[in-house]
Amino acid sequence: MPPNPLHRASYTLLALAASATASTAFAQTSTSAATLAGDAWQQCAATTDNATRLACFDSWAQHQQPLTPPPGAGWQAPAASANGSLELQQAANAPMVQADVAVGQGLVPTNGGCRDPRYSEISRFFELENGSDCGTFTFRGYKPLSVSVVAADSVNTQPSSPGKPAATPQNYRKEELRIQLSARTKLASGLLTSPTSGLQDSLWVGYTQQSYWQIFNPELSRPFRTTDHEPELFYVYPTQAQLPFGWQWRYSGIGMVHHSNGQSEPLSRSWNRWYLMTGAELDNRWQVHAKVWQRMSESNADDDNPGIENYWGRGELKVLWQPNEKNTIGLTARGSMGKGYGSGRLEWMRTIGKGWNGGASNLRLHVQLFSGYGESLIDYNRKRNSLSVGLSLLDF
Repeated sequence: MPPNPLHRASYTLLALAASATASTAFAQTSTSAATLAGDAWQQCAATTDNATRLACFDSWAQHQQPLTPPPGAGWQAPAASANGSLELQQAANAPMVQADVAVGQGLVPTNGGCRDPRYSEISRFFELENGSDCGTFTFRGYKPLSVSVVAADSVNTQPSSPGKPAATPQNYRKEELRIQLSARTKLASGLLTSPTSGLQDSLWVGYTQQSYWQIFNPELSRPFRTTDHEPELFYVYPTQAQLPFGWQWRYSGIGMVHHSNGQSEPLSRSWNRWYLMTGAELDNRWQVHAKVWQRMSESNADDDNPGIENYWGRGELKVLWQPNEKNTIGLTARGSMGKGYGSGRLEWMRTIGKGWNGGASNLRLHVQLFSGYGESLIDYNRKRNSLSVGLSLLDF
């Protein structure tokens, strides 16, 4: 029986109407997708029509690519499955990969500023770029917060300093607990750098305290053998010079530090110095930091530790190697340019647990071997070898 012309016309009108409705929905979805953010995928999921929902998700995914795709990672928007839904959960759970960000390109921080893993560790530590900025007057870690058990070949039971009376001998033990507290905050940024350069300088104030606690010495009521205090003010300027063999010069700076143990004679030790510093990195595996300082002069009567710069050193070189994401090996050397003193410190840090955004935790198992002068201010003129094992919390 031939089709009824009226029915055929009705079918044609219904098909055209459905096509127009789908086209309109698709156009509206595509137009709005560019401005969707945050919960946009939930709006797409709430759409009942399969074709419209798929078009919505496709348009949403096109605007979700990271600002800097990890190199070589081959990032792609999640593919649609046969039933028209996207594998969003798998994409959301995928860990962020460390990727290099071109210095100075000034990305808007979308993943935590100074905790954004797309930036290098040095950039995040000193907030050298606009995208790695965490603002002023925020509380951040400086030197590691650490608690460790120390075993040494000797302990200074009667500290002395040239021209000063010796302290009363104490029956200290060679095993003790070392506690280090350290924090800093940024006072200002963009003082000398242009807002359009993508780089920013910064002014910081920091404080570090290191204590040696005779916790294993009940005979002396477990006293603190010594505590050093180190407040400082420093300025950091970002650099982006390319060095040989792929190295990149990242920063330079200047600072002033007061270093004392807060004791009275004959245990009083203190000195002030200003310093210059700089640092470079190679990929995310190597860092080199250098620092030289000059002691601020004081009268002989006020000098609690004459010649400390000869023992402690006049400069420091620190090399860090990260063979993989869990392990870091560091070597720090202080020297006095031919004076025969100084010190060396070899340390190994092992990441414990997971941290922010699924990345590496800032908590480390910390093993350190020290040999030389100046492990603490009270021992500035006494050589000591020690091994310490404990936990350290890096920049937080």
